Amino acid sequence: MKKLIFVTLISLIGYLALWPVDIEPVAWQAPENAYYTGAFSKNQKLSKIDRIELNGDTGPEDLAIDKNNNVYFSLLSGDIKFLDPNGDIHSWVNTGGRPLGIEFDSQGNLLVADAFKGLLSISSEGDITTLVNTVEGIDVRYADDVDIASNGMIYFSDASTKFHAQAHGTFGASLLDINEHGGHGRIIEYNPHTKTSTVLTEGINFANGVTLSHDEQSLLFNETGSYRILRLSLTGESRGSTEVVIDNLPGFPDNLAKGNNGLYWFGLVSPRSDPLDQLSNYPSLRKVLQRLPKFLHPKALNFGHIVAINDAGHVVFNLQDPNKIFGHTTGALEVGDKLYVSSLHDTALGVIKNVNY
Repeated sequence: MKKLIFVTLISLIGYLALWPVDIEPVAWQAPENAYYTGAFSKNQKLSKIDRIELNGDTGPEDLAIDKNNNVYFSLLSGDIKFLDPNGDIHSWVNTGGRPLGIEFDSQGNLLVADAFKGLLSISSEGDITTLVNTVEGIDVRYADDVDIASNGMIYFSDASTKFHAQAHGTFGASLLDINEHGGHGRIIEYNPHTKTSTVLTEGINFANGVTLSHDEQSLLFNETGSYRILRLSLTGESRGSTEVVIDNLPGFPDNLAKGNNGLYWFGLVSPRSDPLDQLSNYPSLRKVLQRLPKFLHPKALNFGHIVAINDAGHVVFNLQDPNKIFGHTTGALEVGDKLYVSSLHDTALGVIKNVNY
């Protein structure tokens, strides 16, 4: 019996130390987590949210509004559906992939960052065209979010060039990329006139939500794996340079969208993980963590949280739902007197009506 225990123990140690895993973690120093204090102080303001049930659909990850005030949303099934002003939900198209970020252009086409397929354009008749699936010789493996300038230029994020969303699933690939912290994300500019794509910046730890600034001189984007939002200059001699807008967020930032009055809305899909932060500077131990059974891996927690900041990065609105009425929040979209809220895993859309945030 003692021999069996010894052999089992040695085998377990060997497995935890040597078994191959998908990640090659990079050492970094996570900023000290201030948790829900200061500008992010605890509250229940998002708990007043109403749920619009989706009748079996899951993961309304991003939102866009057309000229008729229909609110479109992208789903885990590959469907893109819309909610009309009367509150009825209609089916529209299925991309055959996993649509994430969506945005209408001036011609009424819906631009889609499809995690499996790249950057797509869908006409008002529902015809799907692939615009970009390779950039500078590297496949787009995790198209995540998209925005469009008034001059027609398109900007989108490729969250991870290493961990393919289709191979690992969007959620699984994000966990691998964030745990590795290898800087595999990039921000891409697509010129629809010349049909050419350019990498504007790379080395990002999970490049996520993108939105043009209100003056369109820069692009804001979320670096989810580093808990921060950056600004990328688009013009002049500083084009391609980045600066931090806000950092040390208490959770993982997801989508990012312009709001009214010069604001930018983003969702925190989950609070930060203490084990990931504590092991940030210990890549070998993060490998051990990856070898543990999946139920022991860090997971996204069901905590609703959306935030609005101004151009200076100051928090203007901080809406939280610790009561789990609507969780895994990815972002928000202002439509008239309503604020629609999206989610990575929920089976409903969220909406706040006629309230002062």
